[in-house]
Amino acid sequence: MDKQRLAQTAQALVAEGKGILAADESGGTIKRRFDSINVESTEDNRRNYREMLFRTAGVDKFISGVILFDETIRQDAADGTSMVKVLSDRGIIPGIKVDKGTVPLPEAPDELVTEGLDGLRDRLKEYNDLGAGFTKWRAVISISDNTPTSYGLAANAHALARFAALSQEAGLVPIVEPEVLRDGDHDIDRCFEVTEETLREVFEQLAQQKVLLEGMLLKPSMVISGGSSAKRADPDEVAERTIECFKRTLPASVPGVVFLSGGEPDDSVTANLNALNKQAAVAKAPWELSFSFGRSLQGAPLTAWAGKAENTEAAALAFYTRAKLTGEARKGAA
Repeated sequence: MDKQRLAQTAQALVAEGKGILAADESGGTIKRRFDSINVESTEDNRRNYREMLFRTAGVDKFISGVILFDETIRQDAADGTSMVKVLSDRGIIPGIKVDKGTVPLPEAPDELVTEGLDGLRDRLKEYNDLGAGFTKWRAVISISDNTPTSYGLAANAHALARFAALSQEAGLVPIVEPEVLRDGDHDIDRCFEVTEETLREVFEQLAQQKVLLEGMLLKPSMVISGGSSAKRADPDEVAERTIECFKRTLPASVPGVVFLSGGEPDDSVTANLNALNKQAAVAKAPWELSFSFGRSLQGAPLTAWAGKAENTEAAALAFYTRAKLTGEARKGAA
């Protein structure tokens, strides 16, 4: 393990004003996105859409890395240049999603666990050879009257830690993603409680697996009200409660946090990120608070593109605009 290289890559991914584009949609997810704009999900269409994003002029000012799906990391752009090189030539670090999705947790019908550890060591070596600099693994934690259970948290945290340890062994920075879902009518206090419990378990498991904290990033949910809650917390409260939760659970040696958008509306997630960075400056938080957004960055350009080559310029402008606004929020300047 090259500890210095891992730490440098992690720090580069959370460089000032920059964050990560999540473009790692599975086949089913990208099909649903394309269905929404009446475009067939063919290999060429997927390549053309993602190439448009990756080649958008000036976006490297705001995007430090891109999480790819297995298809994309092996794919060439229309001119024959590998997608990895398209990104690397612009100083953007290519990453790769390595989990295999969720399945029901045995004897816990209301909870899920993420698969993909089998054969992961060999896959990580191949991804390193293909030019990846970092990896990502998502666990899903639901909030209800019955969940999460200590069993569900332990199973998911253990898988996250195993993934992280194997990634670092392969020379890749792991992005550890324990997503606390926003689904439900719970208030922000309940989200705080579950997020705190989740992060405590995750970092205990990371310690047991001897994961280098300086060479990893955390991709958590913000501490927010449930999506159908009668009373939604405003951005200032989200920022205050999220940082309070992190102070209790997140070691200072972790270089940064790359928040997921979690299905929040674009304006809402940007306002929350902006408030978080303003609050972090006041609180002198030790971590960089950045982003790893998919839908929040891609919604506008996907609609503008609509599968038509003549719309490429308009779609690229829409992506640049969203990336710039998010980069400003990353600095607390939106």
